[in-house]
Amino acid sequence: MPQVDIRKRLISVEEIFHEGGPRANKPLRRVVGLAVIKNPFAGRYVEEITPFMEDLRPLGLDLARDMVKALGGDRSIVEGYGKGIIVGAAGELEHGALWHAPGGYAMREVLGDTKAIVPSSKKVGGLGARLDVPVTHVNASYVRSHFDSIEVGLPDGPRADEMLVALVMTTGARIHNRAGGLKASEIKGEDGLR
Repeated sequence: MPQVDIRKRLISVEEIFHEGGPRANKPLRRVVGLAVIKNPFAGRYVEEITPFMEDLRPLGLDLARDMVKALGGDRSIVEGYGKGIIVGAAGELEHGALWHAPGGYAMREVLGDTKAIVPSSKKVGGLGARLDVPVTHVNASYVRSHFDSIEVGLPDGPRADEMLVALVMTTGARIHNRAGGLKASEIKGEDGLR
């Protein structure tokens, strides 16, 4: 399979201090890692595409490591994560499915012993398309305070023959979360759900 041809990358950190209520003692930090890459399957149908997942693995690891560095280098502060991909218009949705394993397993490897599945979203879109990437707690998907989404995208990508891959991480619950449910302090850590 071809090597991954990266046109551009972006690591971005957002800090949220409040959502109209009282100021948080510590801001919620949300980091996004994006890469715009060439889609080797654009414009044609290819039956066997799964080997490209192995080619994507180093990119996932690099993005995840750089995201942790952007948060100060301490992986233990990451409490939420998610992944997503926008496939350019000359590709197909199935090309986006190739990011599931390399993106998810990369974050799980870099963050250590996480239990929860990494939620994801994908779509086919044009230049400037945006994608809402879902976020859940890294160890228990039912922790309601960490249900979130982060909008990702770049104004000049993906081009028709490209894909925009995304990883997201957060350092905690939504600011002012008060919708009840399982608390992070109540996680049993047995199944990635509770």
